Amino acid sequence: MIRVGVVGAGGRMGQEVCRAVIGAEGLELVAAVDPRTVGIDLRQVVGGDVPSIQMAGELAAVGDGALDVAVDFTEAAAARHNLEWCAAHGVHAVVGTTGLSEEDVEAAGALFDGSSANAVIASNFAIGAVLLMRLCELAAPFMDGVEIIELHHDAKRDAPSGTAMQTAERIAAARRRAGNRPFSADPTRLVVLEGARGGQGPEGVRVHSVRLPGLVAHQEVIFGAAGQSLTVRHDAYDRTSFMAGVLLAVRQVGHRPGLTVGLDALLGF
Repeated sequence: MIRVGVVGAGGRMGQEVCRAVIGAEGLELVAAVDPRTVGIDLRQVVGGDVPSIQMAGELAAVGDGALDVAVDFTEAAAARHNLEWCAAHGVHAVVGTTGLSEEDVEAAGALFDGSSANAVIASNFAIGAVLLMRLCELAAPFMDGVEIIELHHDAKRDAPSGTAMQTAERIAAARRRAGNRPFSADPTRLVVLEGARGGQGPEGVRVHSVRLPGLVAHQEVIFGAAGQSLTVRHDAYDRTSFMAGVLLAVRQVGHRPGLTVGLDALLGF
């Protein structure tokens, strides 16, 4: 039985992770951490048929030896601290927190290099989103241009999303590996409204962010070439769409030494 603690358990993603762990075979939810709801019973936060667990304010309050895996859906500053704690206390970490920089990921790699604990950090735990990025890598060397449109709920703090930036980076890397030149420069010379052409990512890949009530997490990648276009799109309509990837990471993190970035390796590609 894998003993799991959820950090950020009071948030929307954290609550969904709690439900998923409770319903998963071979996993046991033993701790719920969220400084906003410290001291409250998990049942009051999540609702439904869940164990009676008193919410802790930080991982340190859970106690040494109580956890096998900590799942973190918090914010970047908290995730940095939680990664340090996990590496120092031999607790495997699965992190889906957005807003972590490349420097943060590199620092996490150093933390878990040689630690008795391992970590998985992913910008998106929806398996369909991982497949979208892989399909974009396959298409990138054969098309002449591309733009990314990512669409999220209006409470999302960062823009562009981590998934969109990772998609842009993987498209650019795929073209470099194939020996392609960078995409043609943007021909726009008159920008009537600042920001209308989005942000410019690696190799000139344009990224556009949409934030609206009613959305969850969506991404559309549009490739163009002479006389044709190719659109790859993924839609997550509910936070349950991320749970298969989270549970996969929880089950595999103990078998993957050091830091694993993204779900690709866990899916076999």
